[in-house]
Amino acid sequence: MLFFSCYYDELPEVIPEELPEGTVVSFEDDITPIFVTYNCTQCHNSSGTNPDLTPGNEYTSLVPNYVKAGNSSESKLYTKLAFEKHRNVDSKSLAQIKKWIDDGAENN
Repeated sequence: MLFFSCYYDELPEVIPEELPEGTVVSFEDDITPIFVTYNCTQCHNSSGTNPDLTPGNEYTSLVPNYVKAGNSSESKLYTKLAFEKHRNVDSKSLAQIKKWIDDGAENN
């Protein structure tokens, strides 16, 4: 006897958590580790899909083509992760990416 089941689950909406007042988000210390945690470079590398997120290339690959400094809602990086559920990034990481972009997307 063989049983089959079919159902559709929607992924829960990931709402970025609020970071504490005065939090400074660093590209090097906070954003690039997100790319490592979610293994982004498996696809986003010099011979794969753009942007190239390999170490040393990630910032110049992202800004200004995928990140509009000061405006996360118009930045492909943020909208792809937050609204299109690409890689199901956790809410803290989304909040860090959003804050980094909204604060000017500096290479710090």
